Amino acid sequence: MDHTEGYDALFLGPPLPLPGTPRPVEDLPSTHFTVLFDTRHKLAAATAVNIDGSQLKDLPREDTWLLDPRVPVDRQAGPEVYRNNRLDRGHLVRRADPVWGPVDVAQQANVDTFLYTNAAPQVDDFNQGKQLWVGLEDHVLRYAETWRQRVSVFTGPVLRDDDPVYRGVGVPRHFWKVAVWATPDTAPTDGTGTTDRTGTTAGATTDGAGDAEAPPLRLAAAAFLVDQSPLLAGLDLDEALRSARDADAPPPLGPFRTFQVPVSQVAELTGLDLGPAVAADVLPPTRAFGEKAWVPLTEPSDIVV
Repeated sequence: MDHTEGYDALFLGPPLPLPGTPRPVEDLPSTHFTVLFDTRHKLAAATAVNIDGSQLKDLPREDTWLLDPRVPVDRQAGPEVYRNNRLDRGHLVRRADPVWGPVDVAQQANVDTFLYTNAAPQVDDFNQGKQLWVGLEDHVLRYAETWRQRVSVFTGPVLRDDDPVYRGVGVPRHFWKVAVWATPDTAPTDGTGTTDRTGTTAGATTDGAGDAEAPPLRLAAAAFLVDQSPLLAGLDLDEALRSARDADAPPPLGPFRTFQVPVSQVAELTGLDLGPAVAADVLPPTRAFGEKAWVPLTEPSDIVV
């Protein structure tokens, strides 16, 4: 892949295209990831990153945030939003996720994540809390690294017109993440053989050296939603926050809770087209839509995969 072209839809094998958006966005490719940027909200509508767990590099944190030269300054949430308050510049594509490959490429990815178009305002307790955003991101990255697995991750805020406005920018109340990976397809093949739990297909042809062909791959996906709205109350943002609390919204998660939710519900909340990730959801399809579909997570072992 040409690293200047951003997110690779064929990275996992089976195609996984960028999320489709119902609103105009700027397509901003970077090293191993792409930001779909909503200039009206001054925040990303979605991000998409490829993670190669077998090539991750441990590089020093860059920590120099820059305005994105591809977007007008007045159309992105810049440094003034985060000055002298408890709001963190929360990475959407996490700094460590695209930092893989040759050292020079990994270093460029490291730098690329520190553009304001890849940030969203997150209360410090939310952004740094191990039981919230960082804890979930740690789990996804640790999974990829431990199993030397390729994972593609979509991330973004739930952008609403009634989000509380602070210094000219709507502060998202909810953030979402969809992790997608490829796994051997254990479904029956074309009728001439079946695939067992190890991924070896009975009746498969060989390459002439006695090795069976690799089994076909299918996508698997897991979606998560976290809520920072209880934490926003301490910021005394403005009148919009009080009205937002009364608006029709997903069930409150509380400040230190994370839920696994159906991928289809993320698509419903955001208006995004998440393509094959919806059908690849590892949650049972019989789960009801709404609050009953939300799986509370208190530790990584609660995650359904």
